[in-house]
Amino acid sequence: MTVFIRRQILLCDARWACLWLSILVLLGHAVVADAGQAQPRREGATYTDEQADAGLVLYRQYCASCHGENLDDGPFAPPLRGAVFRETWLPRSLEALFTLTSSTMPQDRPGSLDDESYAHLLALILQENGVESGQMPLPTDPEQLVALAPGWSSQGGGLSPGAALPPWPVRLNPLDIIRPVSDEMLQDPPADDWLLWRRTYGAFGFSPLAQIDTATVSDLRVAWSWALPQGPNESTPIVHDGVLFVHGYGDRVQALDAASGDLLWQYSRRLPRDVAPSLKRGLSIYGDRLFVPTSDAHVVALDVKTGDVLWDQPVGDLDEGLRMTGGTLVARGKVMVGTTGRHEGGNYVVGLDAETGEEAWRFGTIPEPDEPGGHTWNGIPHVERNGGSVWVPGSYDPVHNLAFFGPGNTYDTAPLRDLSGQPGMTNDGLYLDSTLALNPDTGELAWHFQHQANGQWDLDWAFERQIMELPVNGQPTSVVVTMGKQAIFDLVETKTGHYVSSIDLGLQTGIVAIDPVTGQKTQDPRLIPGDGETKSLCPHVGGGRSWSPTAYDPTTQIVYVPIVEACMDLVPVAEGERGSLTTGVRWTVRPRPESDGQYGRLEAINLETKETMWIARQRAPQTTGALVTAGGLVFAGSLDRRMSAYAAASGTRLWSTRLSEVPNAPPISYAVDGQQYVAVIVGSGGYLTRAYSVLAPEIQNPPDRGAALWVFALPDRADGVGSE
Repeated sequence: MTVFIRRQILLCDARWACLWLSILVLLGHAVVADAGQAQPRREGATYTDEQADAGLVLYRQYCASCHGENLDDGPFAPPLRGAVFRETWLPRSLEALFTLTSSTMPQDRPGSLDDESYAHLLALILQENGVESGQMPLPTDPEQLVALAPGWSSQGGGLSPGAALPPWPVRLNPLDIIRPVSDEMLQDPPADDWLLWRRTYGAFGFSPLAQIDTATVSDLRVAWSWALPQGPNESTPIVHDGVLFVHGYGDRVQALDAASGDLLWQYSRRLPRDVAPSLKRGLSIYGDRLFVPTSDAHVVALDVKTGDVLWDQPVGDLDEGLRMTGGTLVARGKVMVGTTGRHEGGNYVVGLDAETGEEAWRFGTIPEPDEPGGHTWNGIPHVERNGGSVWVPGSYDPVHNLAFFGPGNTYDTAPLRDLSGQPGMTNDGLYLDSTLALNPDTGELAWHFQHQANGQWDLDWAFERQIMELPVNGQPTSVVVTMGKQAIFDLVETKTGHYVSSIDLGLQTGIVAIDPVTGQKTQDPRLIPGDGETKSLCPHVGGGRSWSPTAYDPTTQIVYVPIVEACMDLVPVAEGERGSLTTGVRWTVRPRPESDGQYGRLEAINLETKETMWIARQRAPQTTGALVTAGGLVFAGSLDRRMSAYAAASGTRLWSTRLSEVPNAPPISYAVDGQQYVAVIVGSGGYLTRAYSVLAPEIQNPPDRGAALWVFALPDRADGVGSE
């Protein structure tokens, strides 16, 4: 359900399980998404006394602590009865009220009640607002509630009769002037915008803004902040024409004024009762639509100006274990998204028509036995093959019209460990840990390059694919660059996938050789799990680098990599146990040999010369991706709740601040009306904030986790920005 508002006036104490019904009021007058539009004719709602009585019991248990014993006298939340409430919801169907309630409440366990309980609470609200009971119970099916109006009168209460409000300040709503996003904008984004997961199709994570630079960054301070739904958050906001779009845990999307932090609209998805919310890492924008992956494996297209759903397309089958935690990529009118999960037969990348949502094509990340690459699974039947999850949004090269995705490891390594001996069979396991180059028009595979055949350690190559021009044999050449968990870069030609070279940062111990012609990697056979011995391997399964993306400055050819210096022991499990990924071992974390206790590492590498330019190390493990700007700065965050800015040329830390929670997503930069901002989301709970906490036990983060968006600017606008 979407609620269109001018600003949020409700803050409810998160300690209480209050029934947060979004009563969003602009100076006493409710503004909803369809206000002023012709409303469909709906029948008045009916309910029974028994439903209202049951609702009262539930209300006292879950809601009264915030909304008050009488529904209108609570200390932490607005009234659920009275003129303001009735006028707010009078134009809407009961389905809208039911959906918002069931998808957001109780606040500490959203959606934890059954549909009947939510209907009982709704019956109580109807009773308290003057709707008489009847013989017909209030339906529990939201589709039936669409046809029902609240049935109450808007008379009484509210603003005193004859009272006149003094003039109030009215801010410009940036949605009134927001432009459709064109193909040209996506190929060459305006400097002020952040239109894609890593800003550009090439996944650079580079901002051309330079107002905040090495000389001014020390003055950086909070411009505004915004509380996000409680839960882990690894999402990257996107910004266009002064509007910031952000994804919140529990499948909520909000549009915010990027200069002031005012809420413009909110979309809340009501998930099926048995579907748990999942992380999302990216959204897409194209035309007048925002494309959002959901926790129930759909993609929805939202109207950029209102948050209304324009289409809703299922992509994965929840019963088959498919999810989407990466994000969408839009190119040439196709919305592309990869799935994740332990699905039999593997995952896939899907292309949807941006206008209609209809599925245009589907590419399986694990081939059938009779398809190209199908012989690389050691003769395993297709139904027993799994993995190939796509964990992050893809990238796109408009010159060669190729979209790039990186499927990860399998969830069942044992069947690939020893060759079966069948003629023509290998155990490489395509297209695991590969770069896939797909035609976005058709979904056809143009080429693939496997970075790691038969990976037995879950050290995926599943992260961003950066597309850039570098010299190859003395000639400027478009290359795709990516790095896996082992902190090894691979460079391949964009047009063909032909191997160019690799750069090993020296943090891994499992690869003993890389073929200089093919790029094939030789694993140390002594470290392969399976012989009943404990073995030590670097890096840890969480990765020398993990999903947190690198940042590339195209003006210097330098890439900035967030790294955690940690290793692991492969500890055999008891007889009969499968272990992690059926390896027969479990992973435990340990410091690197002769570690000095500095685990966080930010490393700058010149991709043209293959030289390390500098390394900045610290105690706290890195937890965010990197952002590099034309102001000569690199931003990155860490487990100690710090967001820091480093000099891109030297690695010197120039600015640092402590946040309310652990930053767990890549920072971004954008500008509005000539003012540059840096924004980052906090919200721990993802793997990076859990795997390495044992290495630094003195780092104590808030036990009551709360996600939020923090936005910084220089002091000429940070003080009082957005004030009236």
